[in-house]
Amino acid sequence: MSGNEEQAPQVPLLDDDAMDELFEFLDSDRVDPEALTLFGAHGFLMALAISPAATPAQLWVAEIFNGEPNFEDAAQHDRILAHLETLHTNAANVLESGQIPELPFDLEIDVDESPIDTPVGEWCAGFMTGVFMQDDAWFSEQEEQAAQLLLPFMALSELFEEEDPDLAAMAGSHEQANHLARQLPDLTLDLYLLYRVPPEKPKAYGPKKGAAQQKKGSQKKNRRR
Repeated sequence: MSGNEEQAPQVPLLDDDAMDELFEFLDSDRVDPEALTLFGAHGFLMALAISPAATPAQLWVAEIFNGEPNFEDAAQHDRILAHLETLHTNAANVLESGQIPELPFDLEIDVDESPIDTPVGEWCAGFMTGVFMQDDAWFSEQEEQAAQLLLPFMALSELFEEEDPDLAAMAGSHEQANHLARQLPDLTLDLYLLYRVPPEKPKAYGPKKGAAQQKKGSQKKNRRR
């Protein structure tokens, strides 16, 4: 994208108060140490909103928390789950309307940071967790296109460093990592449209009037030669 090109406005998926409460809860001792962070949960639910196959809420809630959290009381339980459900629903609604979702972090990675140590990397790792949860739905019919669009998510997640060094090298420099990170919001919509908008079928055109006669005439000319 050129510097003169105006970027499309991005739509937040939760208000600031809800985002703050989710951040504090997922960063607290009330959840398992292996639970997703706020950024991981945001990416995870974004992937589920994009996926062409629905995932029951009880499954994705368990994946986020990695077990049953120690809620302070029933009211906190209801608020946290409501925030997560709202995030998931809003992600689907924003994408369905053709808008770009706002990601809850700065897309610029500091020069001395590795992507996985930043919200960008956490978000991409959470996103890929959502993809892995339904890999058949993601890759059964659109494998080549989906794999191409997912490359920045995969590279920035750093989940593939050992098995695919070439993929990891895509985010090997500060400039490369930031170039990939800036693509993430637009790519979420691109992926959604890949699964939701059917490809255009080529129009069937009948033979032009006189085409058969033209073909016969051409054949006669060729025989005379």
